[in-house]
Amino acid sequence: MQKMDSRDMELPLLWEKALKLIGPEKGVVHLATAAVLNALWDLWAKQEGKPLWKLLVDMDPKTLLSCIDFRYITDVLTEEEAYEILQKGRVGNREREAQMLAHGYPAYTTSCAWLGYSDDTLKQLCSKALKDGWTRFKVKVGADLQDDIRRCRLIRDMIGPEKTLMMDANQRWDVPEAVEWMSRLAEFKPLWIEEPTSPDDILGHATISKALAPLGIGVATGEQCHNRVIFKQLLQANALQFLQIDSCRLGSVNENLSVLLMAQKFGIPVCPHAGGVGLCELVQHLIIFDYIAVSASLKNRMCEYVDHLHEHFKYPVIIKKASYMPPKDAGYSTEMKEESVKKHRFPDGEVWKKLLAGQEN
Repeated sequence: MQKMDSRDMELPLLWEKALKLIGPEKGVVHLATAAVLNALWDLWAKQEGKPLWKLLVDMDPKTLLSCIDFRYITDVLTEEEAYEILQKGRVGNREREAQMLAHGYPAYTTSCAWLGYSDDTLKQLCSKALKDGWTRFKVKVGADLQDDIRRCRLIRDMIGPEKTLMMDANQRWDVPEAVEWMSRLAEFKPLWIEEPTSPDDILGHATISKALAPLGIGVATGEQCHNRVIFKQLLQANALQFLQIDSCRLGSVNENLSVLLMAQKFGIPVCPHAGGVGLCELVQHLIIFDYIAVSASLKNRMCEYVDHLHEHFKYPVIIKKASYMPPKDAGYSTEMKEESVKKHRFPDGEVWKKLLAGQEN
């Protein structure tokens, strides 16, 4: 196979630009673009014999910048400014790489406190997580205020006052409702409220952010952001204190790189979304690269971890002491096991045959 370099990324980017008339850069087309480009990054890293994070860390800044589309964001980040950020990130990067290899990137768990869990299940899962060394927990909120108060008190009592608690509303509230609801939950000292309202409502997030700041509660969002332009505006509007990139919602590694660099310019910590199938496997590469080569900081930074479905991947994440250990296998950790793909293939896979048979009955 012919060796790949940054020029090989140009054709997919041209293809993406040609689709602007039905977007641009959003919806199913953008998701499909991400899938294609993520696959190319996986191939590139495998040809270099490196995990993706290492490919990015070792890449010359000018080569890396050639993979980024700066359209629509030069009013906040020029290519020259991005180059300066990457050059500054080279200082001490080998020491930070060694730190990652030894200790990993801090993670938080979302697996303990989903809506609908009974109190017994919640207690059991929190107790196990504490024994496993977890110190950062996220709880789902937003369905019923009194139930949220009860559940958050239960969790805070279990984890104690020193450990970190986050809350996630998954877009449930209008803006005034979000402010009022979180004012009632402020006693539990959440670090952030995630997706308090529509992910498209930039000014709504800004209003919530301003209202909750005196309570010490930050706003986090990003898993449903269509593209770098939405992130640009969230940053410009001071609408978030924690930025949550998604390895598949954005246009692959290429677009995530631009958002990482914008976040660094604005001084906003990146705490990636990683709840879906395979997202933990992918996003670990991006956040490890961010620490080593861009932000050089772990302050208020952590990466989401959900403990399910990793068994379908050839190179599943490795968590030690509540931290992502840097992948060592070449590639983007995206490759699924052949038997899992076969089992879930539509419409002749075993899983789909059972579902379709059930519908017929």
